[in-house]
Amino acid sequence: MATAVKWWYNRGMKKKRVSDSVTVNRKARYDYTLGEELTVGMVLAGPEVRSIRDHHVQLKGSFVTIRNNELWLNNLTLGADTARNIKLLATRKQIAALMREKVAGSTIVPVRLLGGSRHIKLVIAVGKGKKKYDKRETIKKRDIERGRYA
Repeated sequence: MATAVKWWYNRGMKKKRVSDSVTVNRKARYDYTLGEELTVGMVLAGPEVRSIRDHHVQLKGSFVTIRNNELWLNNLTLGADTARNIKLLATRKQIAALMREKVAGSTIVPVRLLGGSRHIKLVIAVGKGKKKYDKRETIKKRDIERGRYA
């Protein structure tokens, strides 16, 4: 005799938490030695939000510039659209600090795109470009950690 599931059975269960990270720029960690990270907002339209939530976005090759005391994300690939420029939202103090780093010779690189909550955020970091021998050293360390070399 099969018993029916009680109406209160699933009442107290919580929803599974969706992963915060929509996409990660793995190439940034390889090409740059990253410093301080900063989480900023993005100015997006409806279709752009939908394509980000559906994971139709690529951070590879994108970079952040400062124009007229505003942060801009360049070369973001959203779905079929290529090379989009999107305005980023940050405080004046944060932008001033990033400007000082940029003048000192650093690059501002997008690291991760967060979309697990109501708002879509971008994590950017200040990075210094690696030389070719630094990249080889990174590969060697990663292989040793994986146990490929004895």
